[in-house]
Amino acid sequence: MAKKIIGNIKFKVPAGRATAAPPVGSVLGQWGLNMMEFINPFNDATKDQMGKDVIVHIQVFEDKSFTWKSLGQPVDDAIRAAIGIKKGSGKPQADKVGKITRAQLEEIAKAKMDHLNANDLDAAVKTIAGTARSMGVDITD
Repeated sequence: MAKKIIGNIKFKVPAGRATAAPPVGSVLGQWGLNMMEFINPFNDATKDQMGKDVIVHIQVFEDKSFTWKSLGQPVDDAIRAAIGIKKGSGKPQADKVGKITRAQLEEIAKAKMDHLNANDLDAAVKTIAGTARSMGVDITD
């Protein structure tokens, strides 16, 4: 019989640098989970992405065991890194902060394809482009 899931947790953690301090300690501690069972495997699995934040999804089971998977870098972080800006626009329709090409959007979409609700690459690119537009980034060909 399958274990009963009692919680789903999503949070951002610096790749390869998870510690028992917040955010990991405070999130896992409130569920009564063993932090070191997450921290060591996570740091080993994400050491190649050092310097980036990654999204982590944890499923908590009734017996206090859990499974986790890394969802990679958030799309907005990837867009900012691709065009070299610090943050998006507070007024995306009026104030534009940069430009991104279709090729850059395709690169980001390929990296995030497993985690997007898209059937093909073109649909994934449209999803990423929508995020870019909402950040005040113009799309160029």
